[in-house]
Amino acid sequence: MRSLGRWGVPVYNLDPDPWAPAFSSRYCCGRFVWDIDGARVEDSLEYLFAAARRIAAPCILIPTTDRTALFVAEHANVLRGWFRFQDNSPQLVRALCSKQEMYWLARAAGVPTAEAAFPKSRIDVVNFLGRARFPIMLKGIDGARLWERTGKKMFIVRNQKELLERYDQVEDPAHPNLMLQEYIPGGDDTVWMFNGYFDERSDCLLGFTGKKIRQCPVYTGCTSLGICLQNDAVDGTTRKFMKAIGYRGILDIGYRFDARDGQYKVLDVNPRIGATFRLFVADNGMDVARAMYLHTQGAAVPAAKPREGRKWIVEDLDTVSCFRYWRDGNLTFRQWLASFRGLEEAAFLAADDLRPLLPLLVNRFRELLRRTIRGARNRRGRARSHHRVRYA
Repeated sequence: MRSLGRWGVPVYNLDPDPWAPAFSSRYCCGRFVWDIDGARVEDSLEYLFAAARRIAAPCILIPTTDRTALFVAEHANVLRGWFRFQDNSPQLVRALCSKQEMYWLARAAGVPTAEAAFPKSRIDVVNFLGRARFPIMLKGIDGARLWERTGKKMFIVRNQKELLERYDQVEDPAHPNLMLQEYIPGGDDTVWMFNGYFDERSDCLLGFTGKKIRQCPVYTGCTSLGICLQNDAVDGTTRKFMKAIGYRGILDIGYRFDARDGQYKVLDVNPRIGATFRLFVADNGMDVARAMYLHTQGAAVPAAKPREGRKWIVEDLDTVSCFRYWRDGNLTFRQWLASFRGLEEAAFLAADDLRPLLPLLVNRFRELLRRTIRGARNRRGRARSHHRVRYA
């Protein structure tokens, strides 16, 4: 909303949650409350066409989730008459959204990636134990599916017993979705990101690199505090990878530096705009959203120099992560204060756009209330189970 809105571009938001903070932004020119994931495809397409008729101007579609990116790719032929968007084949988008397919794409392109296995059953996991080196990352091949099922996208398991117990808890045997990935040792500062925009020839018109300072959930989550820093190895690897697979449009990709062999290993690829894209802003104000806007209008994307040392924060997530890092003994008060040096922008708080803070607080209160109710129900269930066992 803010990046393009501050340029004077009319921006509209489509979200299933009527309390989405972006709806409250002063730069939001229109609200469309619709659940593309939950609705029938035909209904979602008709809803988008109706929105385009209402706006009555050529529109650019910018997906913000893997599923909406795949929706656009799968229905590009019918959407193309109404909208402009980054044009990748559904096969490529589907492969990049799947950690299993992305693993094989990276291997084929000669891009380093963490070793992984993709069990189809518990028997496969048991067979894997003979060659397993712990700790191991237990992740969702489709991260969104695992999140919906468990509220998490990955787990760190430290021994055979824990792996089998966790696998039994979270896998859906009818629709296997778990992968086993080697754990690359190192702190949060070993996690690097590339944010860029690629044209129809898969040439990078704008590219940035940076790394995480803190994550939420801690150690395995999304960026809660990040810094923009140049990394030629990450930059060069990404450009080579995207050229090899013919990728076009906005890209958000993550790596982890493996000190054991000195390689940056790709962890995940988001074929869309990433949640951290405003960490990456050039000295002339360019970011990937603005690059896409200019390019789809047929205008040149100006050369830009990244803002080295620029920091960006997600206020609510970083508050939670700071407490947990402190609780684990990994963050002192002095380190906490020093970490904000160079902070230039926040995800929600902005002097020219304060209204999104209210729905953010409402959403966090709703989430806290849901967790409290769910916890109370779980405790009651355990108490009833104990009562039945005791007096059976």
